[in-house]
Amino acid sequence: MNFHAIPFAVHMGFTLERFENGESELHYAPKPEHHNSFDVVHGGASMTLLDIALATAARSVQPGSGVVTIEMKTTFMQAARGPLVARGKLLHRTTTMAFCEATLHDAENRLCAHATGTFKYMPRLPAGDRDVHELRTTG
Repeated sequence: MNFHAIPFAVHMGFTLERFENGESELHYAPKPEHHNSFDVVHGGASMTLLDIALATAARSVQPGSGVVTIEMKTTFMQAARGPLVARGKLLHRTTTMAFCEATLHDAENRLCAHATGTFKYMPRLPAGDRDVHELRTTG
């Protein structure tokens, strides 16, 4: 699999658990510095996790390509706490575009947020030695 890691995702501690057939799953154990003033996961951290879940779902059917986010809408339903799981799904694709949705669940499997996004497939540019192994830490 030719999946190039995203340095910010590695920095945040996201792990890629599934990347196949138009679906993705990422896990995230937020650190205290990822919280907001209400002591729950900051919305920006949640949105980043959802964005990457959306993008990896799109890329899973065309792993040699990159994608760029064209637009994204996020709905927050309740505060996100503790270990989080984001699941992305490719809903429809054309030769150049992907339309996806993702959900964010907490440790009790409560739905915390939902996102939709549109992505444009782009040729992958050289990015040095970054590799999926930097992000994939399952097992």
